[in-house]
Order: sequence, then structure tokens, then C-alpha cells
Amino acid sequence: MTDNPKRIVLITGASGGIGLAAAKLFFAKGDRVYGLSRRPCPEEGIESICADVTDEAAVRNAIKTVVSREGRLDVLICNAGFGISGAVEFTAYADAKRQFDVNFFGTSNCIRAALPEMRRQGSGMIIVTSSVAGMLSIPFQAYYSASKAALNSLVLATANEVRPYGVRVAAIMPGDIKTGFTAARTKSNAGSSDYAALSKSVATMERDEQNGMSPDVIARCMYSVSRKRNPKPLRSVGLQYKACCLLGKFLPCRLSNWIVGKMYASK
Repeated sequence: MTDNPKRIVLITGASGGIGLAAAKLFFAKGDRVYGLSRRPCPEEGIESICADVTDEAAVRNAIKTVVSREGRLDVLICNAGFGISGAVEFTAYADAKRQFDVNFFGTSNCIRAALPEMRRQGSGMIIVTSSVAGMLSIPFQAYYSASKAALNSLVLATANEVRPYGVRVAAIMPGDIKTGFTAARTKSNAGSSDYAALSKSVATMERDEQNGMSPDVIARCMYSVSRKRNPKPLRSVGLQYKACCLLGKFLPCRLSNWIVGKMYASK
């Protein structure tokens, strides 16, 4: 990282939720913060760049703009994303593709655009917002879970590729967070007559989210990770979700998947 205490930070999905909380915290800590999202960041002091992470050219232009103004990019937080819910059988291809276009390929666009600058300067930190669902696949959120599992794999591989160049990469894996994410979810009730557990499962998810952690908790975790010289590549947040990830890692797959099924796929 640079010797200058004021780092240059770019956060995607900064117009609300975790992204906005992170933008406010990093700015309050003295960093120069740019927020990239489709809507302007409402927080005073945050430099807004309106762009869609699925537009590769727009993302590259945004990062070039930041680097041309500031001379470097110290921290990239890839936070833009959304969720879809519904039975795999009845999820439209267009919805599934959009899930991956935003969550996975949108993040990939940002990472690929930032890496040339970070390798050139010999330093940088990339933080990706993943999910506990990337470790334990949630019924009726299969495509969301798959997109987050793909992000975890992307982070692990990229971290090894760029470590020799002084660039660090890590994923934060939240559980249930109380944000506008719940209202923004694309929900499909198609097949609810065939899958009796669908409506109950989605209602359980939404209740858990509305009773979930504040996005400020995740923002503080992101800030802590951004300051570490050798961060864990995958980090869950909160004792409950750390325990879930440990169970997923050490229990036989059949058993851990059965437990998740009892929680989210019971009639």
C-alpha cells in the first residue's frame, strides 16, 4: 500500500446497502472514495461515477478516470450484486444469466480493469462481497448461491496469480444483512404449486434478512481487511456464520446439505 495515509478507494454498488455503508466509513477514516453504481451515491464527499458493472467498457473508463485524477488505485471493493429466488426448474434462462452477468461477470470486469494499474504500482487491495451461500448452497436460491461460489473460486485463483505483484485479494462472506437487497430480489413463484416449500423458504429468507446484521458491520470488516498485509482469502462475518462455514467445511457434504435442506426446503 502507499505511504500516503489517504488511500484511493473505488467501491461498486455504492448507492445503497453495504456499498454505501463502506463508502461512508472509508471516507470518515480519511480515504478518498469513489462510488461506482447505476445511481449516484447520495453521500456528500463521495465522488460518484455512474456506470453498470456489466458494461466492460464503462468499467474500464471509470477506473481510467480515477487513476488519471489520482495517479493510483489503492483499494477496489467489488460489491455490486443482487439476488434471485425460485425453483431451479422454473427459473427463466434470462433471469439466471442476469444473475451471473451482474454478480460474477460484473465483478470480473472490475477486477480485470483494476489489475493492470495495481500491478504497475506494485500494490493494491481487492475486496469482493461474496456470501455464506457460496459455501452452503441455499434451496430456492440456487443461482444466487452458484454465483457466489463462483466468486469464491475467482478470488482464490486471482489471489495466487497476483500475490507476486504486491496485490491482495479477499472475499467477505456475509450472512443475512438488513438492507434494500431483500426488496430488490427478483422473485419467481412459478412452480409454487409443484414445490410446496418454495413460498415458505423465501419467506424465511426474507424474515432472516430483515432481522439480520447492519451493513455497518460488514463495512467495518471490509475496512479491517483492507488494512491487513496478509488477509484471509475468504472471511465470514459473525459467530453464527463462521460456525456455518466451519460446518460446511468439516462435516460430510451429505450431512451439511441435509441440514441446509431442513432449514430452507422443508414443507
